[in-house]
Amino acid sequence: MSWQDKLRAVEPYVAGEQPKIVNMIKLNTNENPYGPTPKIKEVLNQLDIDKLKLYPNSDADDLKSALAKYHGLNEDEVFLGNGSDEVLALTFLTFFNGKDPILFPNITYSFYPVYCDLYQMSYKELALNEDFTMNIQDFMQPNSGIIFPNPNAPTGLLVDLDFIETILKNNKESIVVVDEAYIDFGGVSCVPLIHQYDNLVVIQTFSKSRSLAGSRIGVALGNKEAISHLYDVKNSFNSYPVDYVTQQVALASVLDSQDMKEKCKKVINTRERTKAALKELGFIVPDSYSNFVFVKHPEVDGKTLFLALRKEGIIVRHWDKENINQYLRITIGTDEQMDRLLAFLKDYLKR
Repeated sequence: MSWQDKLRAVEPYVAGEQPKIVNMIKLNTNENPYGPTPKIKEVLNQLDIDKLKLYPNSDADDLKSALAKYHGLNEDEVFLGNGSDEVLALTFLTFFNGKDPILFPNITYSFYPVYCDLYQMSYKELALNEDFTMNIQDFMQPNSGIIFPNPNAPTGLLVDLDFIETILKNNKESIVVVDEAYIDFGGVSCVPLIHQYDNLVVIQTFSKSRSLAGSRIGVALGNKEAISHLYDVKNSFNSYPVDYVTQQVALASVLDSQDMKEKCKKVINTRERTKAALKELGFIVPDSYSNFVFVKHPEVDGKTLFLALRKEGIIVRHWDKENINQYLRITIGTDEQMDRLLAFLKDYLKR
């Protein structure tokens, strides 16, 4: 037996491409086209760099306090980590340790099965309906935990609070995790349900609506007991996941949340205009409550269109995966970027 025989073999998550193309329009990783609050510049200019020689506050207390106030929660109901991917990874470790499978949709954030394989957890993918909606009855079976994004990714579809409450009521012995990475782009958050259901944990991120993908801040919100166990696991893994600079930057964002809301409105307006224009071009466009659209054209192969856009310097996301390989996920950029996308598609479809 060699050391290679002792390795843990996993198929890793494949992140959206970060290409180095001159003058490209990057619409493949759902970044916000508008920058974060300009107040962050003031914060960065005033940073005490001498503090960089010290470890940061391990639980980001000032940021946690501001987020608790923003969400109407207590401070001990807020957890912070190094991006929502780390928070999700710790969430799986903390809550999903039963013998039954973890439940999540078969078309969803592709990191979920990666975590399960990494941690050697059993899971079951629930097939979506033909219109990409979830079947609520699929969640009424034995499980060690439930997780799904709302809005879902990559489809952009949203479920309402009644749907979520039904799952919570019928799975009282399991933690139900709702991944709200895109909730600020048109959905209603289920955070207010936290005080009604002790089996609810909500995950959010600063990468999308708050335009801070480069700073890596993820959030978990839930009842005091659940969050305390999440901190126990975090402190068994990494005591200082959120660095000093990031804590100050994220705090400025929370204290100027109105800036975020205004920029989300701009994205929503551009999304709705883009959806209408794509439909006029013959695209099939499921509804979207996120900062992207998930579309296909009945007369053009998905990968062919993906490559044609790339050749034009417009980068979108495509998956060679059953049921969605004819679809493209297109991030909503600025009006100018979307106009260029639409102009190219209009010309391309005439050829």
